[in-house]
Amino acid sequence: MAIITIDNIEKVYNPDKIPVHALRGVNLEIEKGEFTAIVGPSGSGKTTLLNIIGGLDRPSKGRIVIDGKDISELSDNQMIDFRKEKIGFVFQAYNLIPVLTALENVEFIMVLQKRDKVEREARAKELLEAVGLSDKLDKRPSELSGGQQQRVAVARALASKPAFILADEPTANLDSESTAGLLDLMAELNRKEGITFVFSTHDQRVIDRARRVVNLVDGKIDSDIRKS
Repeated sequence: MAIITIDNIEKVYNPDKIPVHALRGVNLEIEKGEFTAIVGPSGSGKTTLLNIIGGLDRPSKGRIVIDGKDISELSDNQMIDFRKEKIGFVFQAYNLIPVLTALENVEFIMVLQKRDKVEREARAKELLEAVGLSDKLDKRPSELSGGQQQRVAVARALASKPAFILADEPTANLDSESTAGLLDLMAELNRKEGITFVFSTHDQRVIDRARRVVNLVDGKIDSDIRKS
């Protein structure tokens, strides 16, 4: 069964003024364990699509089913709770909390889930070790490189044991070495742990590593290529 089902999604901004059609009848299924890149030129709708999958935005029309749940039926508060449990996010700007340490940043989602303190600290340490930062537990974001901050963001995204991870331009602020390290990490997590990743990107380095590339043009799927 697909972990993400997008059924005839449309998104129109400013419908009562000058309408902007960001998505036009998009249909897409993502299976568990996929490593998929959603690509396209600026304005193609890729970030809008990622935001709708993540429940950060609502479609104007259509239906989206996440892990068997039709999220279009959820209230705003229910959607917040659903995101906390089911969806991990990695953003271009890292979005770490500046006053918290790496350990505390990873723990934060588990604090919101009201998980036991001992349990969440143990899991946060385990995840930071998995992303190669076991020696940076007490460092704040300002004391970490861009690549290290993004690794903390990946660990944080994994903390809630989500159904999948959405990564919006995760390499945009990284140099070549940091990008290669981050993609190696994500590919290893995908291969060994079966973690599903969906990227929004224009970075050719990410596209080259993806096993499926969905190309959006003017809010429609122009091509959907699965690599051998």
